[in-house]
Amino acid sequence: MRYRTLGSSGTVVSTHCLGTMTFGSEADEATSADILTAFVEHGGTFLDTADVYSAGASEEIIGRWLTAHPTEARQLVVATKGRFAMGEGPNDLGLSRRHLRDALDASLRRLGVEHVDLYQMHAWDALTPVEETLGFLDDAVRAGKISYYGFSNYLGWQLTKAVHVARAHGWATPVTLQPQYNLLVRDIEHEVVPAALDAGVGLLPWSPLGGGWLTGKYERDVPPHGATRLGENPQRGMEAWEARNAQERTWRVVDTVRDVAQSHSVPMSQVALAWLSSRPTVTSVILGARTVDQLLDNMGATDLDLTDDELTRLTDASAPIVDDYPYGVAGVAQRHRRLTGGR
Repeated sequence: MRYRTLGSSGTVVSTHCLGTMTFGSEADEATSADILTAFVEHGGTFLDTADVYSAGASEEIIGRWLTAHPTEARQLVVATKGRFAMGEGPNDLGLSRRHLRDALDASLRRLGVEHVDLYQMHAWDALTPVEETLGFLDDAVRAGKISYYGFSNYLGWQLTKAVHVARAHGWATPVTLQPQYNLLVRDIEHEVVPAALDAGVGLLPWSPLGGGWLTGKYERDVPPHGATRLGENPQRGMEAWEARNAQERTWRVVDTVRDVAQSHSVPMSQVALAWLSSRPTVTSVILGARTVDQLLDNMGATDLDLTDDELTRLTDASAPIVDDYPYGVAGVAQRHRRLTGGR
């Protein structure tokens, strides 16, 4: 396993983070415990969950595992999230001081801990003043309930606004941002990645394998059968499959990933994960798993070193399709200079 600092903080985490959205749903408690144990045994130190994952069951499963493994628990950096509804009342969601106070306390109870290392706002709340949210988070840091805080699914301007408001008040600033990011979904490079670079915020990409597309599980023009990871409604999943299948870019990316994987004799997933780990300001890539074998297969990407030529091939093949101002030709050149440190 390899390690990096958590954004601009001094805390060190593994470059692979164990995402636990499957805990309590796709993975029962026994399987989830086995996944946790395997992750730690192979050098993983970073866990990500949320209060809404399996309606709190994910946090509870992690909490019981932490209690049963006190030695291992001391080495782990634990992250959770708050924002979405955990009740039916009007204040049971959002980023207000009132809701976050209740949500954080409830997460701590489920996890069986007195503090979490990273507390993340699960999405932007347009109704709550950002000063109210950031003020609560600074208080939580000072009270020792959280070590750091971060965001998830924020736009570039939202991240930048939060950073500058926090600095203006002398409050703790965010250290991480958790966006969707993979070889097929690179649109965050327009605004979000530059904003994170400017603020010194580390990225924690979710869906690094593009919902399975980057593992080679799909074939061109061959519809999958049954429910998909988009939900239990097969038709909803088919709409998404049809849209991606129709894009020539999708198959250009998949074919390139396959070629690179074959040259290293490794699964396609490891190539996709290794490319993502190499991207600017990425701190740790979130791995979701339903089985131990699936987790270990993906963690093998830690030992995969892609050449500069292979990284370039993957980056070129997956270049976002952008035609309009301001993200056209001039924008592409400007983003390239920003991401590579040039002028």
